[in-house]
Amino acid sequence: VQLQASGGGLVQAGDSLRLSCTASGRTFSSLAVGWFRQAPGKEREFVAAITWSGGITQYADSVKGRYTISRDNAKNTGYLQMNSLKPEDTAVYYCAAEKTLSDLYSGRFDLGFWGQGTQVTVSS
Repeated sequence: VQLQASGGGLVQAGDSLRLSCTASGRTFSSLAVGWFRQAPGKEREFVAAITWSGGITQYADSVKGRYTISRDNAKNTGYLQMNSLKPEDTAVYYCAAEKTLSDLYSGRFDLGFWGQGTQVTVSS
């Protein structure tokens, strides 16, 4: 599975963005999808994840209530809707796919499917 993240950009605080993670390969619909971010000088952190069916989602506390993760298996695409953006949300955002949501949340990257990253910059 190859993943491509897109949709980043430069926005002002309070604005919204929607990131997309488009996958190639027929196995995408059987994998959990997650989003991570890395700000300059900081470690990569978990943002959100969704199960293969879309039935269960999980979020970092810092984005809960502002971000929504979703997927469309027919389009082989995962999404991250980001609302009420803050300057501290500025980072490179990466999508990843693993067997389970638990794998993504706990950092068990056995499959190691990653997108290339998309820059999100939020100005104050």
